[in-house]
Amino acid sequence: MTKQNIDWGNLGFNYIRTDKSYVSDYRNGSWDEGHLTPEHTITMSECACVLQYSQSVFEGLKAYTTEDGRIVTFRPDLNASRMASSAAWLEMPAFPEDRFIDAVLRVVRANESWVPPYGSGATMYLRPFEFGINSVIGVKPADDYQFRILTTPVGPYFKGGAKPVTLKIADFDRAAPRGTGHIKAGLNYAMSLHAIQQAHREGFNENLYPDSATRTKVEETGGANIIFIRDNKFITVASPSILPSITRRSLEYIAEHYLGMEVEEREIPLEELSEFEEAGLCGTAAVISPVGKIVDHGREICFPSGMEKMGPKTQKLYDTLTGIQMGRIEAPEGWIYEV
Repeated sequence: MTKQNIDWGNLGFNYIRTDKSYVSDYRNGSWDEGHLTPEHTITMSECACVLQYSQSVFEGLKAYTTEDGRIVTFRPDLNASRMASSAAWLEMPAFPEDRFIDAVLRVVRANESWVPPYGSGATMYLRPFEFGINSVIGVKPADDYQFRILTTPVGPYFKGGAKPVTLKIADFDRAAPRGTGHIKAGLNYAMSLHAIQQAHREGFNENLYPDSATRTKVEETGGANIIFIRDNKFITVASPSILPSITRRSLEYIAEHYLGMEVEEREIPLEELSEFEEAGLCGTAAVISPVGKIVDHGREICFPSGMEKMGPKTQKLYDTLTGIQMGRIEAPEGWIYEV
């Protein structure tokens, strides 16, 4: 397959339209068979449920060209199950998980020429999403839905390497204790926009949200789970109101089974932040974004790993996960789906 004539090494993390998207419609109580389409626009009523009441869920995953030239995706089965869980919480019909995986493979195959070559630093980003499409004026779930997957080639999230970021302890709440913080719904991200723009205006890269009930414990940032390292321990937050990050769960396995680290998933008091050696944000886009400093209303908490580069253990985690994704390191069984 001849690749697109693109300067792969200088791609940004932006949307570029590719050849085909995948679409399936839910009407009269069932999903249609689905198909690939060259049409990248959506026509719907001005009164569509997604526009009136934000009834939408989404996922994010990537396709990669491995060192030996294969095109693969990473753990799409977990994206399928998480999207089904998100849909259930918003009273939406879940797109069948087996069909989700098949749709991912089909749409990547249809856009093979847009999958960046190995060594370019670029990847193909996939955005599966589902939304209520019929007209709804009263507050209730939609009757009709559309499931789509768009694809776009993207460059590395951090140009020139991942420099440590500075977080601000947020003055806002991210999610209610018994709310929707644990699902990947568009409404959660909309709620974070004012807070993140405020943080940027104050010179910070991102917010670190405390728990909403007591504001004494770490939860997550606006778009990523947070991880900590101390004494060869990989420590993550246990909370019912944070998103179960697929990257974080993968890093937990790698920490224990590849790097011999002890894994802890527990509540983390804010007062414990100064005791960690390294910290990072994890997610599909960046894999790991190192954290160099957290500012709590003027009090600076600086990690020994510093503000110049990833800490040594964070770097090993990053190198191992990306090595698995790119085919340089043998993957655990079931992690890699070849297109």
